[in-house]
Amino acid sequence: MPEARLTLVDAAPKMLAVATEHLTGRGVPHRVVLADLADPLPEGRYDAVVSALAIHHLDDAGKRDLYRRAAEALTPGGAFVNAEQVAGPTAALDRRYHQVWLSQIVERGSDADEIAAAEQRMAYDRPAPVGEQCRWLTEVGLVDVDCFFKAWRFAVFGGHAPELPDSVRIG
Repeated sequence: MPEARLTLVDAAPKMLAVATEHLTGRGVPHRVVLADLADPLPEGRYDAVVSALAIHHLDDAGKRDLYRRAAEALTPGGAFVNAEQVAGPTAALDRRYHQVWLSQIVERGSDADEIAAAEQRMAYDRPAPVGEQCRWLTEVGLVDVDCFFKAWRFAVFGGHAPELPDSVRIG
């Protein structure tokens, strides 16, 4: 979309720098905001709020608060999409998700040191089941909320802000 303008939000300056380099090289208009997801979102209304592999670092209350703020920032009909690590809906399924993850990374050649380092990083993750997160999105007023893709511990889910009634639309 030639008219797209992006606002990138991250607490990691290096990640923002890499994204800026890629977007600048492609001529994509953007601004960067160094902020934590628990901080207020940048001012403005957005046609889409998209997150990938970030929200699982927040506790459940933090996720719910971010979802509320994201919903409030959307224009009517605007979309929220989250591509994220999720927990299993039960303890048994969560353990199974972990077993599948281990099998997959071993098949791809990860050694014991890489696995230990990944598990150490994952100790700080706070994934929540996708069903609960979809319910939270509905509770903050998004509609047509659904999980669009799921493979074990990874899911893409979201919804959109309600459209304005025809009687309220201008133009």
